[in-house]
Amino acid sequence: MTTVKTRTFATFSFALCLFTTAALAQNYVPSQSNLKARQWFQDAKFGMFIHWGVYSVPGRGEWVMNQEKIPISEYEKFAPQFNPTKFSAAEIVSLAKSSGMKYITITSKHHDGFAMFATKQNKWNIVDATPYSKDPLKELAEECRKQRIKLFFYHSQLDWHSPDYYPRGQTGQTAGRPESGDFNRYLEFMDAQLTELLTNYGDVAGIWFDGMWDKPDADWQLQRTYTLIHKLQPAALIGSNHHHQPFNGEDFQMFEKDLPGANTAGFNQTSISALPLETCETLNGAWGYNKNDHNFKSVPNLIHYLVRAAGSNANFLLNIGPMPTGEVSPEFVERLHAMGAWLDKNGETIYGTRGGPITPRSWGVTTAKGDKVYLHVLDWKDEYLALPDLPGIQQAHLFGTGTKLEISRVNGATLLHLPKELDPIDTIVVLEK
Repeated sequence: MTTVKTRTFATFSFALCLFTTAALAQNYVPSQSNLKARQWFQDAKFGMFIHWGVYSVPGRGEWVMNQEKIPISEYEKFAPQFNPTKFSAAEIVSLAKSSGMKYITITSKHHDGFAMFATKQNKWNIVDATPYSKDPLKELAEECRKQRIKLFFYHSQLDWHSPDYYPRGQTGQTAGRPESGDFNRYLEFMDAQLTELLTNYGDVAGIWFDGMWDKPDADWQLQRTYTLIHKLQPAALIGSNHHHQPFNGEDFQMFEKDLPGANTAGFNQTSISALPLETCETLNGAWGYNKNDHNFKSVPNLIHYLVRAAGSNANFLLNIGPMPTGEVSPEFVERLHAMGAWLDKNGETIYGTRGGPITPRSWGVTTAKGDKVYLHVLDWKDEYLALPDLPGIQQAHLFGTGTKLEISRVNGATLLHLPKELDPIDTIVVLEK
């Protein structure tokens, strides 16, 4: 992930490069297992994002190496200090499950090039470079299987550590690498690491790419990489955080810090594809652990984002950044548990739904499943709510209590009489025939 400033350069050359790559991948036909996985993904609705790496040691976010212009020779000194002995895969997966999350996406390698798994491609990884000397992703994969949580791997295509990531991109200019390298060799290295992830960790639900935006003119050999992934695990879903329309070979479209179609972040693609959708957001302001960031989002704010994502036909991938000890900050745990409690009561209106017949509005959204439409009223003060005409809808009642509500048609619109006291977070109304 990154800062707004870095990504606002979505240039013509990048678009041209993506168009060329898309043209090369026209032959991709998803397998039946992949299509089934897409269906599951759309039903899942809520996942846990984990940004964790050696950058947790300084505790100033995952971009600290680039932002503070730390050369590789100095940055590597954080590795001997990285000993997350309090990491518990069982606790992490249990936290996701109790929070109502159906899958986990964790960083296998971020932009600093540090691998959080037992790669044989170099020594810059948690097993070889730290006193911890264990593979947390192996533990996490095993625990996810036990608790029936799907596992995705985030993988950065950008690399500030590799000398072969050359010519340099928009970032990583102060890492202290020689002005030479072989980008094709780097791509082979990346594919080798992906092969390890897709062969040594059991079933992998998908690969979540990030970083292509750093080198807009590069030939990323996406067709080769995507074909490799689908060959090794046909059901694995591929998504890329390149902020453009998806191209063939990708299985879902993602939006960073924005709901589908919005671009408040300044770098998102506003066109929405027919692929499954996902939006990701932080619990505070950082992706990786930042000990000074106490700007935690409120529980109502987080629930509203989840509901608005579902009403936009998208999943919500909510991030945590574990501490260097491997523990999760109590502020994160508290908020996730509260979201889980809300979903225990209201999950029927979220899981397995699709965006409803009314497009997202300032007052809220609709979700739909079967012959039911769930009206989520998030921000409304009046007694009546005017809706577009909803042919076939004849009755309305409050979700949970079954209290009937008056519904009528006036001048081609549907008028809903709301209760005097609305739920402080989400008043959910069931509309039926």
